[in-house]
Amino acid sequence: MTSPQPAETRTHGRSPQTATLAEIAREAGVSAPTVSKVLNGRADVAPGTRSRVEQLLRTHGYRRRRAEASRSPLIDLVFHELESAWAMEVIRGVENVARDAGLSVVLSESAGRLTPGRTWADQVAARRPHGVILVLSGLDESGRALLTSRSIPFVVMDPAGDPGTDVPSIGATNWQGGLAATRHLIELGHTRIGAISGPSRMMCSRARVDGYRAALETAGLPVDPELIVSGDFHHDAGYRQGLALLRRENRPTAVFAGNDLQALGLYEAARELGLRIPEDLSVVGFDDLPVARWVGPPLTTVRQPLTEMAEAAAKLVLDLGKGEGSSTATRVELATSLVVRSSTAAPAVR
Repeated sequence: MTSPQPAETRTHGRSPQTATLAEIAREAGVSAPTVSKVLNGRADVAPGTRSRVEQLLRTHGYRRRRAEASRSPLIDLVFHELESAWAMEVIRGVENVARDAGLSVVLSESAGRLTPGRTWADQVAARRPHGVILVLSGLDESGRALLTSRSIPFVVMDPAGDPGTDVPSIGATNWQGGLAATRHLIELGHTRIGAISGPSRMMCSRARVDGYRAALETAGLPVDPELIVSGDFHHDAGYRQGLALLRRENRPTAVFAGNDLQALGLYEAARELGLRIPEDLSVVGFDDLPVARWVGPPLTTVRQPLTEMAEAAAKLVLDLGKGEGSSTATRVELATSLVVRSSTAAPAVR
């Protein structure tokens, strides 16, 4: 009988210790094959037993040795939502890197949740991909422990919240983008500027609105809470909240729409109310999706390098899988830039 292989060496204090699968099995009161099933993401293990074994694996800091961790030629790409052109830009970037590495991309969606469920984590453990990229999402402690114990690296792109100092992440300079968008409108002469934010639970959304506020305050303009409304980064929210802003008696002459999809919804609201862009209303979006160039008038927006961010996330997760990168405090932010088109102009004289 072949003796169980030891886990990789860990350090508790100054004394290196190792734990074999047999020792973990003994502590859990199960057989070594049962521990192996848990490691391999097999479904035929009772939930209580699985939980007990995984807790011991975390306690011992067990990670599969790289030789044990045979990987499928896959990258798992996880979205909290897939219904937008935004997602297509991200998929394109990951595909670029995966194709060059001879890998395929598996797409999944967490149905609007910011952390995918346990079923997803078990499926990933069973697939053993080269890595996992989570977009506007994250992992809870048990999910992180599950992937870590199986030596499956993961990277968060555009994290919804603070991913933690030990979670690699790729983002963009959202605060600077919100600042640049609003400063552009101020320089055109606008003093009453509205904002349609994204969900407050998302860090990128809050950063963009913080940049908007900073631009107003720096210019000595008041921040009117009534001109800041909450959206969800979808077209319908831009339309609905746009109507609410534009129906005000003292409506804004310009709006920072938070993202391009909300800007398109705002276009629709303005048309419905008989307002012309940019003669009666200036609009700035965020993302620079391809549609921003095609809409009439072409949209002034903040370019977020989505494809480049996705490529960076894919390269990082592959490097981590090869042991060529450090997963500690790997946080990268790519620069945003203002793209001025025809949807902004000086305010009309009233």
